[in-house]
Amino acid sequence: MEHYAYCPRQSGLILLEDAFEDDAATVRGTLLHQRVDTPGNRGRGTVRTLHALPVYHDALGLVGICDTVELHPHGRVLPIEHKSGRYLPGGPADVQTAAQAICLEAMFHTTISRAAVYSAHDRRRHTVTIDDSLRQHVRDLTHEIRRMLTTSALPPPVADNRCRRCSMAASCMPHVLTGTRRFRRLLQDLYRTDPPPEQP
Repeated sequence: MEHYAYCPRQSGLILLEDAFEDDAATVRGTLLHQRVDTPGNRGRGTVRTLHALPVYHDALGLVGICDTVELHPHGRVLPIEHKSGRYLPGGPADVQTAAQAICLEAMFHTTISRAAVYSAHDRRRHTVTIDDSLRQHVRDLTHEIRRMLTTSALPPPVADNRCRRCSMAASCMPHVLTGTRRFRRLLQDLYRTDPPPEQP
């Protein structure tokens, strides 16, 4: 879901065409996740910490794995998403943590009002408020992703600042496929049919 929230076409290339390319940022993220992607649980005082916890939500059709989930006293459940880069408030990581919170609520029969994103960039936890608008955003994205998978329609490229930092730029070819006169002309001519010959 985070990929779709960041760029629908990137998500489509991964889910529909099984395409993925590594760059320095994705390798850094993989290395960061080596510890949290190892399933297990640890205790620290009264807090139980779970790593690589599978989660699901039947009604929405969501499945995934939480990087870290803390079980606090009095039933408080705190999902924590780990990111190698800079945290962007209101960005795709917030959507990811909200989806995890919705799954955990159904599984633990509880209410989660806050989650966290740990950024390795500044080595801090950033609090995410799981409010109604963020929950609705998760539901909307879920329907959009399901429609993409059902129709197998690859979303169009965006060709904006996101593309400069995207490892998928070579596969996506955003600037080739958008906004160029040559491409529009070729696309227009691609399915042009000749008029039927005149009958004698």
